[in-house]
Amino acid sequence: MGESTTTALDGNQLIAKALARFGVDRMFGVVGIPVTSLANRAVSLGVRFIAFHNEQSAGYAASAYGYLTGRPGVLLTVSGPGCVHGLAGLSNAMANAWPMVMISGSCDQKDFGRGDFQELDQIAAVEPFSKFSAKAKSIKEIPDCVFQALAEAGSGRPGGCYLDFPSDVLHQTISEAEAESLLATAAEKFGDSESEKVLKVQNSQIDEAVSLLRHAERPLIVFGKGAAFARAENELGTLVERTGIPFLPTPMGKGLLPDTHELAATAARSLAIGKCDVALVGGARLNWLLHFGEPPKWSKDVKFILVDVSKEEIELRKPHLGLVGDAKLVLEKINLGIKDDPFCLGKSHSWVAAISSKVKDNVLKMEAQLAKEVVPFNFLTPMKIIRDAIAGLGSPAPILVSEGANTMDVGRSVLVQTEPRTRLDAGTWGTMGVGLGYCIAAAVASPDRLVVAVEGDSGFGFSAMEVETLVRYQLPVVVIVFNNGGVYGGDRRSPDEISGPYKDDPAPTSFVPKAGYHTLIEAFGGKGYLVGTPEELKSALSESFSTRKPAVINVIIDPYAGAESGRLQHKN
Repeated sequence: MGESTTTALDGNQLIAKALARFGVDRMFGVVGIPVTSLANRAVSLGVRFIAFHNEQSAGYAASAYGYLTGRPGVLLTVSGPGCVHGLAGLSNAMANAWPMVMISGSCDQKDFGRGDFQELDQIAAVEPFSKFSAKAKSIKEIPDCVFQALAEAGSGRPGGCYLDFPSDVLHQTISEAEAESLLATAAEKFGDSESEKVLKVQNSQIDEAVSLLRHAERPLIVFGKGAAFARAENELGTLVERTGIPFLPTPMGKGLLPDTHELAATAARSLAIGKCDVALVGGARLNWLLHFGEPPKWSKDVKFILVDVSKEEIELRKPHLGLVGDAKLVLEKINLGIKDDPFCLGKSHSWVAAISSKVKDNVLKMEAQLAKEVVPFNFLTPMKIIRDAIAGLGSPAPILVSEGANTMDVGRSVLVQTEPRTRLDAGTWGTMGVGLGYCIAAAVASPDRLVVAVEGDSGFGFSAMEVETLVRYQLPVVVIVFNNGGVYGGDRRSPDEISGPYKDDPAPTSFVPKAGYHTLIEAFGGKGYLVGTPEELKSALSESFSTRKPAVINVIIDPYAGAESGRLQHKN
């Protein structure tokens, strides 16, 4: 009767408490040895756990959740192979600069190096793909590890972080009183780091930026998903409206300002970047997506004002003027600088008029193409039907997920974004396979919005089994598969490529023609549609959009529509 009644917590409970204390409310992953109890403990503390079939898709979901919410997405994996599978999501977070933390179990410390179950030096494995990693060697190290990783993920330039918890640490115990003391100390040390925003610009630099924009003959504002992550849409809107400068979003920057805005230069992209003399680039890197900021796409004389949270990024790109800071905060200062001595180009300004004229010409050409109903479907006919159906939904606009070669390229030109953070695609790394993971992240992060995925059949195939996850959680996701029978389409080989002992095999780019992808979701209780005409597609979209239940629409496309490698043919 005299025994102590002090409650003891094991490592699983302490990790769950640390996550909840930091504010984590969602977790994605695949459970198994040794982390099943960790998932259950987290759920009991109010963390919603979304269980996947594959760590790769779960990792993509965690990375996208970090982008959409501004808080680190959390991935849970088992040891060894589970950790390796999760690297896809972790590396994706690093490439896109999104906050994410991957948590993996690992083998018992005393058995490491002896060939233990799923043994791997996981800290070494994640090193190229993470900005911070830590291994808790005892239960007392857990709170600091958890808080620091979550804080690091969202600080400075966001990115992926990694936590390693050996199975013996998960089973160690500690008193509740000591656990609370350790959690309080960790919260005090790291709790505020995640919310700190970078701003390292001098007033003289802001003055120089304003002067460059004021005296430019052909200024351009370029923004990307970094500005979207920073929630800079209001500041961008103020800057554009106040100055009358045309703007160009990168693919995932679309929607920060509506694509339909009169100063949107997307449909005149080549003219805008080829002729501008000053370009304010906020929350976008001068990488392959922006042709490295170099001729011949850009003028050799263009002056870049580059806004980035990373000093290293600015040093790498060597712009005319570099402003180190969060896009929202820097743009706020630029707006204040302009407010004191305002200027505006006006619609009649020669540069604005030239951009506007080119936009109108190109939009008319595109609409003429879209007006032709082509059956069997090319890419444009169903894309226009999808565009019109989405427009009919109004606000809140659906979150669009797009991946594939031709499907993503055509969709970027046709589909219209009118609200911030409503487009997710292959991103900086050009990652295929993100589709279903992104869909699930979007549905969990924004439950008030419908999620619409427009996928090539190859892109869909990477994560198609996760349609069961959609059904299990009854997520409002409609997946539209452009089924043209393979990667880029069917067999596109030239006669001289069809030779050798295996010449009768299907082409490396070929899938089963007219595969019944819609039946996959039906196996789990979702709704599938097979469509091949405009009327069938319109009906499927109307029904699936209104019911807001998991659905797959299998759109049969002419296998010879589109081009190999989409718009990157020169690289293949």
